[in-house]
Amino acid sequence: MGWVQLHPSHTPRPNAGGLRSLQPGIPPHTRLDNPPGLRYSLPHSFQPRSPALQIRAITAFISGSFPVDNAAVQGAAEFLQTARTALEQAGYIIQSLRLATTPFPTYLSEPAQAPELAASLAAAIRAAGLDYAAIGPVRLDDDPAYAAALAEPLAAGRVFASLEIADCRGRLSLAACRRCAQLVQTVAQRSGDGFGNLYLAALANCAPETPFFPASYARGGPLRFALAVEAADLAIQACDGATSPRDAARRLRVAIERAGQDLGCIAEGIAGAHGAGFVGLDFSLAPYPERERSLGTALELLGGMPGDEGGIAAAALVADAINRAQFPRCGFSGLMLPVLEDAALAARAAAGALTVHDLLLMSAVCGTGLDTIPLPGDTSLEALTGVLADMGALALRSGKPLTARLMPMPGKQAGDPVTFDFAYFANSRVLALQGGLSHGPLSGDETIEIVRYSRS
Repeated sequence: MGWVQLHPSHTPRPNAGGLRSLQPGIPPHTRLDNPPGLRYSLPHSFQPRSPALQIRAITAFISGSFPVDNAAVQGAAEFLQTARTALEQAGYIIQSLRLATTPFPTYLSEPAQAPELAASLAAAIRAAGLDYAAIGPVRLDDDPAYAAALAEPLAAGRVFASLEIADCRGRLSLAACRRCAQLVQTVAQRSGDGFGNLYLAALANCAPETPFFPASYARGGPLRFALAVEAADLAIQACDGATSPRDAARRLRVAIERAGQDLGCIAEGIAGAHGAGFVGLDFSLAPYPERERSLGTALELLGGMPGDEGGIAAAALVADAINRAQFPRCGFSGLMLPVLEDAALAARAAAGALTVHDLLLMSAVCGTGLDTIPLPGDTSLEALTGVLADMGALALRSGKPLTARLMPMPGKQAGDPVTFDFAYFANSRVLALQGGLSHGPLSGDETIEIVRYSRS
């Protein structure tokens, strides 16, 4: 009888996967004009060994500044365009070019400057031909007023930002959970339909330089970049027709390694030609709202319906294949389970077969947290605070990065239909949250230290 051995989940160190060293002597914000002598082109002998993937984003990381350094933004944009060209020559489809800065409280002198920063950075990336920008998190030790200052720019959809509720030092802040919950409520009301919270995430145990938004932020220094891979279809191909769990896991691992090594080869060449640092690939098997590109579909093919008994085992099997695969990894590199971005998950939620607790439980073995969760518009502050605290505690206890992107929908109740005219969203229904932190010691503002689980 066949059996599958699962590796313990782990959080890669920031330099895991063989990061490049930057070429010496290149200062921050160097303008990359891509002269003909430096333009990267694929070797004639290069042949991808697997079907070309969708690349959700090529994300560049730079040090932030205020006023915005337009030359730095333009230089990063020129580099990203060169990277896009090289990857498209190899047959990859690039969906977006993104820019992430260091945490914005580190380069603003006061919280009141946040709306102006967001507006000017949004204008700068538009002028440079980029799609999105992220200004990083308000961290646990930052002035709490920076969190409240994000309400207007997030509601307007100008930039992505985040709030740290649990850091990489094992600290979970109940006060930060409450501030984030308050901001979620405010942004939902100001944006009218709740869509503004697409741009906001709560971060728990998240290191810099993940290419997926809204969790993305830079560590500082010269230009670096990473690739966010949309590869749920790889999981479907591996699971469809698999003869056993072992066969499905092996097929997925091999597919990820082939694709990852091909992408890594190109990215290393681009980095070397332009003096940029290559951080790695975030192979989080991100979905798209079609059944053929749905991670939920892959889990169903294994026999583990998301939200049903057996679904956790299916998710763990797929996540384990990602962990075993050898590629230059960064970011989450896990299972991305955004309800509104995954057709199968959206359908399960609409049928009442998938809850917030189900998704949080899946995060314990595989996921990246609670992503694009449609909630009732009148969800209480206590309930939002409670689910954020749950996620933060899970991230620290399991030693993995998790995020939450919660989207209360003003005027809607649990079970109401959810529809957005947005290419990356599928139709679903509003999910419910129960109870919350309304009394007892956990309803206070204390910062709790939580140690990662260990057998010793």
